[in-house]
Amino acid sequence: MSPESTGQNEHYLRVARRRFRAWRGDRPFWAGLFTILGGAPIAYFPYADLHLGNMTLTMSTTAGAGSLIIGVLLITLGLTMWFHHIVRVFAGIAAILLALISIPVANIGGFLIGFLFALIGGALSVSWAPGRPEDEETQAEKAAPSGEQPYEERPEGELQGAAAVPQQQGAEFDAAADAEGGRHRAG
Repeated sequence: MSPESTGQNEHYLRVARRRFRAWRGDRPFWAGLFTILGGAPIAYFPYADLHLGNMTLTMSTTAGAGSLIIGVLLITLGLTMWFHHIVRVFAGIAAILLALISIPVANIGGFLIGFLFALIGGALSVSWAPGRPEDEETQAEKAAPSGEQPYEERPEGELQGAAAVPQQQGAEFDAAADAEGGRHRAG
């Protein structure tokens, strides 16, 4: 692009970053991320082999299938928090329960790493609330420049302030009684 070009001035990575930030702000992003990070070690450790020189240490136990199910469910709940944030409370409670179940079933909850991540992710999901949309008055104030006022000017001669408030008209008020100190008409 030349400096004289009227094309797009922003770099495409900056635009993608802004779109991601807007997407992330509309959902419990960090709750889903922590839940996914909690499910990964819970599902991985029972099937992992640790090699120490010529010696192989296998972590698989009879609860390997249970660990895999808990890990996959936690990853699924994390993705649910991202893409279906309407059910965030259910997903958060389910993540907390699965994290607690993973302690006896899945090698102390993925050696406490997966347990802590899933517990934090579930708590963040339960506590997340969507932002409120701005009301029209706030948007009008933001749209008006700082020197201008967001309302229209009144013509000269028109009363402003307390004098502009009309008097109440009703059965219990009398103009003469109002002039005499505000006594009400006995009726």
